[in-house]
Amino acid sequence: MRQRVVTVIVLAALASMAGCATAPAEGDPVQIRLDDIDTRVGNVERVVNNQSLAGLAQRIDAMQSELRALRGDVEQLQNSTESARKQQRDVYGDLDRRVAAIEARVAGVTGVGSATTGIAGIAGSAASAAGQPSVVPGGAAAGESALQREYGRAFDALKAAQYPAAIAGFRGFLAAHEDAALADNAQYWLGETYYATRDYAAARDAFARLGSRWPNSRKAPDAQLKLGYSQFELKQLTAARATLADVVKRFPGSEAARLATERLTRWPANAN
Repeated sequence: MRQRVVTVIVLAALASMAGCATAPAEGDPVQIRLDDIDTRVGNVERVVNNQSLAGLAQRIDAMQSELRALRGDVEQLQNSTESARKQQRDVYGDLDRRVAAIEARVAGVTGVGSATTGIAGIAGSAASAAGQPSVVPGGAAAGESALQREYGRAFDALKAAQYPAAIAGFRGFLAAHEDAALADNAQYWLGETYYATRDYAAARDAFARLGSRWPNSRKAPDAQLKLGYSQFELKQLTAARATLADVVKRFPGSEAARLATERLTRWPANAN
């Protein structure tokens, strides 16, 4: 009997062990919770990343559109500025020709010479103003007219953007008539012609010569200003800054001084 009871207990124990071996083990509730949280956090991160990339792409598209619009505005502004410069050059050139013609006449009337020449010049101008042919001994009036025509041809070439012809015309005029009343004007527009062709070294020399040869010319302030501009284009920054400061000092209240002050105000921070 006792042996039978032991046998039953042993069999029960073996059955219990077999059941434990085949039943699935239950997971740790804490670990299961952590795994679930980790999965959910991963899902949220993926959503956020996708939304960030979409937002970044939208901002890039908007910036590109704005950049294209700005480029269009810049091109339009450049075209408008170039048109305005051309119009200003034409207007100023026409005015310069008229003033130069008056200066030539005044020089013919009050120029250095004999009393007879001065009186003849006055008489010739009076006759011209009255619409009568002038009679001037020695053909002084005819000479001044020839000078004006020669100067005018060079200036017309400049206005027409025929720069080689303008350069040749102004240089020829100066070689033959350096002491004429229009010589300083010719020297200035020679410099402007070089500047228009971006020959800044030749422009610099031309403007500098006007300042040294005709320091009291009405073109002197503008020539000094453009001398500074030419030096700036040639990367001669120290000289350019000194030249522009000299314009402000020597010609206060002039348009050249205003432009020089404006350029100095906008002077590049990394420039000397």
